[in-house]
Amino acid sequence: MRTLITGGAGFIGSHLCERFLTEGHDVVCLDNFITGNPLNIQHLHGNPRFTFLRHNISNPVEIDGPIDNILHFASPASPVDYLRHPIPTLKVGSLGTHNTLGLAKAKNASFLLASTSEVYGDPEKHPQKEDYWGNVNPIGIRGVYDEAKRFAEAMTMAYHRSHGINTHIVRIFNTYGPRMRLDDGRVVPNLMGQALRGEPLTVYGDGGQTRSFCFVSDLVDGIFRLLHADFHEPVNLGNPNEVSILDFAKEILSLSGSKSQIDFKPLPQDDPKVRRPDITRARTLLGWEPKVDRHEGMKRTLEFFRGALG
Repeated sequence: MRTLITGGAGFIGSHLCERFLTEGHDVVCLDNFITGNPLNIQHLHGNPRFTFLRHNISNPVEIDGPIDNILHFASPASPVDYLRHPIPTLKVGSLGTHNTLGLAKAKNASFLLASTSEVYGDPEKHPQKEDYWGNVNPIGIRGVYDEAKRFAEAMTMAYHRSHGINTHIVRIFNTYGPRMRLDDGRVVPNLMGQALRGEPLTVYGDGGQTRSFCFVSDLVDGIFRLLHADFHEPVNLGNPNEVSILDFAKEILSLSGSKSQIDFKPLPQDDPKVRRPDITRARTLLGWEPKVDRHEGMKRTLEFFRGALG
């Protein structure tokens, strides 16, 4: 099997490259390093079944030889990144998805789209099920990411219905673990980095907003299972164990041994108040549910960030 992973030098993408190599696939990793990190895949370059291609998938691409699977994970994914790169974010969700779907059609490959829980916006239904259409502000500052992913889902389903492509859509909820960037602006590296540096931990609003955190190895296992499932509509993957951001910050302080204080700041525009996946579909279709306890996953992630900080 030969598998193409766009965004393969990113946080999740690099873990996917490892998993597919472990499963015996030849892996073509494509990335332009707009948010990916060459260090994430440095250890894979000695593997004869691993190939790296530096390319912006928003531009057309030709790849020689057969391709059995395409996983489209290229996109800025944190608010800091997509607010810094709003137009590339829109392009990779639209043009990039079009290019990868066209390649899947030409190669008769299975296709898996990395979508996001952000398609639900600031949800009015809780927990979020796949049949919920969401509450998204299309012209808000977060709309460049939310709507890019919603459009990508629509195009993926159109290629499935019109061309019979074997497509899959994963809606990824908050995921964390080694290889996250300390400066990517998401809550886990933000709070852990601040705790390890002895800085005040930034909590927005009163900290009552909730998130559900899934360790990256659990997510990757779900993605691998979904690629091989005979199902084409979106599937939530995430950990339904919900926690308030304030309680999460306190857990980090306890696990890290940090004496930092908590610094409350105004809530960002359109920041979701709640976020928790209904994973009934994943349990039923894939026999999947998270295995890594949050405290265990947080310990592993803190250890990685300690090393990154030197």
